Amino acid sequence: MNSSGALSALVKKTVEGLGYELVDVERLQRGLVRVTIDIERDGGISLEDCERVSDQLTHLFTVEDVSYERLEVSSPGVERPLKRARDWERFTGELAWVELFAPLKAEGFPEAGRRKLEGRIVGISGESGAEQIEFDYFEVDIARTPRAAALRARKKQTVEAAPVRVVFPLSEVEQAHLLVELNFKG
Repeated sequence: MNSSGALSALVKKTVEGLGYELVDVERLQRGLVRVTIDIERDGGISLEDCERVSDQLTHLFTVEDVSYERLEVSSPGVERPLKRARDWERFTGELAWVELFAPLKAEGFPEAGRRKLEGRIVGISGESGAEQIEFDYFEVDIARTPRAAALRARKKQTVEAAPVRVVFPLSEVEQAHLLVELNFKG
């Protein structure tokens, strides 16, 4: 099986049949097939979930004669990618980072516009294939490393500017993922 679309469809059917959500399938160099899965429950994906899906896909790839050297099954992690309309709907209200294919022009942006945005997902609307993302752009001030957390704790609080509400087509999103503030205090 050489078609990545056929492989994705085969993996999707198997993963969803086991009760998980398929986030992504990648065919990488040196025969690596990377499968990212998720589930809507507290605690997310466990090691046992990954093992269960890996075992099932190993058997499937043998039966379907899928050529690969290594199979990697994992969760999407805390900064989960946002790829489909249902991802945007599921994570409405959450902080996200977005990179667009072309600069977006809006009041409050530089004249040339912005391609990279941080802020909060407000919602998604529109028909399938023509979805529009409503997004509040603002400078997200979260600690992504222990050093940044320490600096942030010492920094004086500044007055934050009001967010800029923008709307852009889902089809214009090159890549996007959730932003999560990690607790480095233990």
